[in-house]
Amino acid sequence: MFRLKNLIIGKPMHNSLLVHEKLTKIKALAVYSSDALSSVAYATEEILWILAPLGAFALSYSLPIAGVILVLLAALILSYRKTIAAYPSGGGAYIVAKDNLGQIPGLVAGSSLIIDYILTVAVSVAAGVAAITSAFPSLLPHTVSISLFCVLVLMIINLRGIKEAATVFTLPTYIFIFTLLALIAIGIYKHTLGLPIPPAPINPVLGSAPQTYLTLWILARAFSSGCTALTGVEAISNGVPNFKEPRSRNAATTLLAMGIIIVFLFGGVTFIAQTLHVTPNANETVISQIARLLTGRGWFYYLLQASTAAILILAANTSYNDFPLVFSLIAKDGYVPRQFSARGDKLVFSNGIIALSLLSATLLIVFHGDTHNLLPLYAVGVFLSFTLSQVGMVVHWFKSREKGWRTNIIVNGFGAMLSGMVLLILGTTKFIHGAWIVIVLIPLIVLTLIKIHKHYVDIAKMLRVDDNHTFEHPEHIKVIVPVATFTRVVANTIEYALSISNDVTAVHIVLDDEKAQRLKTRWEKYYPVTTLVMINSPYRSMLSPLLDYLDEVEKSTESHELIMILIPEFITHKWWQYFLHNQSGLLLKSVLFFNKSYVIASVPYHLSEPRKKEKHNVAK
Repeated sequence: MFRLKNLIIGKPMHNSLLVHEKLTKIKALAVYSSDALSSVAYATEEILWILAPLGAFALSYSLPIAGVILVLLAALILSYRKTIAAYPSGGGAYIVAKDNLGQIPGLVAGSSLIIDYILTVAVSVAAGVAAITSAFPSLLPHTVSISLFCVLVLMIINLRGIKEAATVFTLPTYIFIFTLLALIAIGIYKHTLGLPIPPAPINPVLGSAPQTYLTLWILARAFSSGCTALTGVEAISNGVPNFKEPRSRNAATTLLAMGIIIVFLFGGVTFIAQTLHVTPNANETVISQIARLLTGRGWFYYLLQASTAAILILAANTSYNDFPLVFSLIAKDGYVPRQFSARGDKLVFSNGIIALSLLSATLLIVFHGDTHNLLPLYAVGVFLSFTLSQVGMVVHWFKSREKGWRTNIIVNGFGAMLSGMVLLILGTTKFIHGAWIVIVLIPLIVLTLIKIHKHYVDIAKMLRVDDNHTFEHPEHIKVIVPVATFTRVVANTIEYALSISNDVTAVHIVLDDEKAQRLKTRWEKYYPVTTLVMINSPYRSMLSPLLDYLDEVEKSTESHELIMILIPEFITHKWWQYFLHNQSGLLLKSVLFFNKSYVIASVPYHLSEPRKKEKHNVAK
């Protein structure tokens, strides 16, 4: 198993190599911006899905809606640059909310981030697979299978280490950026010069709604759908510790670069879609339609589709970098299992990576890998964490009164106000479309985290050693050995038992009278002084009579005496042979471990490989 693990994820890395796992700005942009950049591929399409049913006139509002979203993006970029400067240790919304607003708001922010990262993987992979099936419609029936395969590949790559994952993801990210910029440039060039462009296909959804006028409610829904373009903005602030020094400055520069790229890509795609009168289609993405109209189905079209699919799938990698880190911080505070705070063989938080993969794979199966089913769940948690983070930063500046604190309060306060308004819009417009699941789920997760923390606190109190505590040393050890037959394994256990105590009792549950008699005969020959207790079991149960006997022994045992159960076990030479034998010892250990305050131990007896002569005799 160790050899197989090393083959898949590589050999373990020394702690001293952690400093070399830090990312440059070029690689960090690919790793931490892939989520936000990939949102460009479907944000415009989500706006058009809301507007198209009202008719062609409604599609003209897509560009103003995109403009408002970009203003909100600018406010969030400025706000998170302040967060990076104030919290270079990372953690993002969870740490900011916990430190400045209290533990419950911190847990709400943490729960929102947990949901956000799980949905990011599911949505990104589903959208990437949608880009593949747009180019190759014959793969549509295999959407879920392809999605699960992509999650498996992402998990393995990330288990191999941060730097190795960054190297894999850098090239596809930059290919996507430059090919999409080239497509936008081609569209603007052809539109400006009036060059012929084939008409966009008319989707039946266009004008299918009975309304003939645009309402504020429809605009709010379109705006909230387009806000998926802002998901992933907080990723860089969460992952500051993974940047090379000076990490805060490098992270802030990377965040600014990401914002500028999103402005050009999201604004450009929306402008071209409106210019070409592209309408959403369930079987072909908006970007695929734009590329086909402007360049045809040539090499550039397939390069763009391949890079779009790659960036959408790799966008999930943002979560693979941030989810384990945030989860480790929550684990260190004692709100999730402690195992998530430890780094694995490749200096990454392996347990967090595996948990994220399993949870997102479950979502993909439940929602059939459909982006439109997943997106209503997506943005609510994102903007809740945005809002709590910005409010927390306002409180931070007010308390610290650092240089420029008034300006910082205005910047973060403005960001908090805008993200809070968007959160309200998202909660109302998407409530019946699935957002209610997230709204209900966040309090449940918070309650679970509080329950886990209470358990850790209670356990710590019970295990704490006070200064005046006295320890009782057992004056006598009563050893009990369950025995099925008389073998070398049993003899090995009895010899060990006699070496630590002069009070040893062997117990045999009688299921077969002849077998019991043979055992008794051999026992009297080899261990005539050691007590053998025979217990009849008319109902052929092994555990119940043994537990009843142990209860009787426990009642007669003094407080200064210790009961020890020694279980004879043999270990086969080949690992697969172990499963060919009765695992009654394992069952007995499990039952006793969770029900009795005994010392329970296995005495292993390793079997060597049979020699050829012995094999020949057995065969004869």
